Amino acid sequence: MDHTSDNKSVPTNDDGAGNKCIVPRCAPVTAASDVPMYAPQWINCDIRQLDMTILGKFAVIMADPPWDIHMELPYGTMSDDEMRRMDIPCLQDDGYIFLWVTGRAMELGRECLSLWGYERCDEIIWVKTNQLQRLIRTGRTGHWLNHGKEHCLVGVKGNPQCMNKGLDCDVIVSEVRETSRKPDEIYGIIERLSPGTRKVELFGRPHNLQANWITLGNQLDGTYLIDPAVVDRYRKRYPNGTDCKGEKS
Repeated sequence: MDHTSDNKSVPTNDDGAGNKCIVPRCAPVTAASDVPMYAPQWINCDIRQLDMTILGKFAVIMADPPWDIHMELPYGTMSDDEMRRMDIPCLQDDGYIFLWVTGRAMELGRECLSLWGYERCDEIIWVKTNQLQRLIRTGRTGHWLNHGKEHCLVGVKGNPQCMNKGLDCDVIVSEVRETSRKPDEIYGIIERLSPGTRKVELFGRPHNLQANWITLGNQLDGTYLIDPAVVDRYRKRYPNGTDCKGEKS
């Protein structure tokens, strides 16, 4: 069931809906006092169909796209051209994007960052371990060598407000869990970099829901929005109800 609200949840008729320094170092900043804090919000949707302009602007974007890496996967993928055409620019004027890439998507990810208006400023490496905290050495990933790591490209756009640089390392060592699930440590890194700001995650699942984030994905349980501005734009854009997959409900 979907919920949107100005102050509390109310039901609607919608069934679903190089690494050079680019930003100058500054003194540590704390949570932005003029940005309201909200519980986790989400929209069940096909991101290719959702009008993302209704969401407003964000300080941070994170995306874990279903890249077509030419392997059998337990989920649907998006073509290279579909990735290039994503309307990421509408979500941000000034800020950072964290883009997870793997295998052949490494170069495409860099290309997409450039097409969307970003300059790559950093890269985070996730070193995968097993339950014994040993490096992953076997598996079905990789064409020539087994992959024991994943990359998260970090891009910057415009002139973000002064953020906390230099607090975290660019390596995460963390245990592998469900297929394609990323380490929770990434949220701490992002929050320390940009505390108390609006954030959005694309291609998220239920385990990705976080306070002060809006999560978009086709595996979420309906739609839940409580930010009054987003609720208003959502209702105006979809007055008759839509599942955000290009179909009327």
